[in-house]
Amino acid sequence: MFKKLFGKKETVKSVEVKAVLSGTAVNLEEVPDPVFAEKMMGDGIAIEPSEGVVVSPVNGEIVQVFPTKHAIGLRAENGAEILIHIGLETVSMKGEGFEMHVTEGSRVNEGDKLVTFDLALVKEKAKSTVTPIIVTNGDQLASLEKKAAGSVTRGSSTVMTVTAK
Repeated sequence: MFKKLFGKKETVKSVEVKAVLSGTAVNLEEVPDPVFAEKMMGDGIAIEPSEGVVVSPVNGEIVQVFPTKHAIGLRAENGAEILIHIGLETVSMKGEGFEMHVTEGSRVNEGDKLVTFDLALVKEKAKSTVTPIIVTNGDQLASLEKKAAGSVTRGSSTVMTVTAK
């Protein structure tokens, strides 16, 4: 029992980051916004969504929920910090068409529903529906390997593997 309570905790080193949405994966450099395309916030991948359901790409913790519900930050078990930014210039929608299903501090498992949104409304009111998935603390990781291109399925297609130092 003491070993169970006080034994060395297994540290997760590599984490597979799953697609947060179903749709088409695109290179971050193709995102029509220099903040993402030039990797000012970090490296990652983007998805052009075919639906309005966002799921957790990893097991981890919700560290930030934007008041406008257009973006969410997570910390994976290995310490990778992941930003999901639904669409471009969606902050101006002030939460309209978005429904958050988690709160800051929530523990989530890969595939758990995080946010739902009205895809048609985002297409109408935002610059783009393309959704960047960014690792914001890549400088603290050993590697980030992008895997997906083309069609992806939320919760099952691996889009990146991130490895802690």
